[in-house]
Amino acid sequence: MAATPQNTERSTVAGGAKRSRTTASRVLPPIELPASVDELARKAAALLGWNGVVLPATTLLGRKVSIVAKLKTDVHAERIAMGVGPVADRALVDTWTWPELAATAPAPAAEIIGVLAVARHWRTAMASAVPFSRYGEAAMVLPSPAVLTDDYVSNCLPRARAYGLAVVTADPYATTDLDLDTHHDRVLLREDPVSRWVNEMAYDLLLREDADAPVPAEAD
Repeated sequence: MAATPQNTERSTVAGGAKRSRTTASRVLPPIELPASVDELARKAAALLGWNGVVLPATTLLGRKVSIVAKLKTDVHAERIAMGVGPVADRALVDTWTWPELAATAPAPAAEIIGVLAVARHWRTAMASAVPFSRYGEAAMVLPSPAVLTDDYVSNCLPRARAYGLAVVTADPYATTDLDLDTHHDRVLLREDPVSRWVNEMAYDLLLREDADAPVPAEAD
């Protein structure tokens, strides 16, 4: 049976509205990293002047970060003699900061130069970098399109300055540039159970790297 003009009009209007909504809800492609996390971390470390081994990205404290560190060879030798390698047990490492045990605890065998958080969005990178910025140098590495927004200028930069975070950008060709440098007048926390455990994890990662071919910071 043929539709009445009234039904046809409703059908046309409804269909037109549906087509209009479909056209308006265009989905933009997500911003992608122009290179691997490890490659961008090496480039960012070189740009920041962090001279050390850029360790493979790992998850610490629930955050994915790349640590730049050096092995304290003298302390490492002492720990080999003592038979004390890297310790991953956080409960045990916590006891090393107790006053009654601090004198007998093994010395930190890694020197952490800085911590990098490589991510597609500044909020993710900042959430990863801030816990480490309380103890030393930390930086975010972002794809350049992620910083070309009002959200980044209005919300990210003030927070990054407050936390003392550097911001490194990477263009579509993975060429890095410094968008915000760190400031060195912020108050840092003294060694505590968290920083002591992170140092043990950096020590472990350093030993896992090939001692004859460490991963250097690359220049662009």
